[in-house]
Amino acid sequence: MNVLCFGDSNTYGYDPRSLLGGRYPKESRWVDILAQKTGWEIINQGENGRCIPDAPCSFPMHTDLVILMLGTNDLIKTGGSPDKAAWKMERFLSRPTLSGHQIMLIAPPPVVIYDEWTEEPCGPDKIIDDFAVLAAHYQALAKQRGFRFADAGKWQVELAFDGVHFTEQGHRTFAEKLYGELTR
Repeated sequence: MNVLCFGDSNTYGYDPRSLLGGRYPKESRWVDILAQKTGWEIINQGENGRCIPDAPCSFPMHTDLVILMLGTNDLIKTGGSPDKAAWKMERFLSRPTLSGHQIMLIAPPPVVIYDEWTEEPCGPDKIIDDFAVLAAHYQALAKQRGFRFADAGKWQVELAFDGVHFTEQGHRTFAEKLYGELTR
């Protein structure tokens, strides 16, 4: 099976202990753990800092499954709302080159933003609420379009000291929970 994982730094496998965009070792990244567990050919198209693209998607036709997890940077880096991020995702997926069952949309887990990171008065409750609203929008979009859906906000993925990126254990947990969703 040919799988494409399209996402941000948590798909890429960013190690927040690195100052220059380094990654966790291959055996500690969820994409590679999933590939080892399934034997599938998996392409990692995670990119640090990626937001939901403005143009409609175009995935390779020989892809059996696209696993898509974006939205974190749209909420925390650009100061967007969950409604705007969901609208961007709907537009991005407006003309998929694959059928609905070939796309799995994942709502990202909420982050923990510390006061010194932002000048906006954005407490933890609001951020958790924003991620929950985004997950509800993604679930509705997935249902409407016939996509697979998973809410990683329910997976208790361990985050690193920066409150955004998965720890190595977080990557293992994410891979295990995703595997469970894919084999259901």
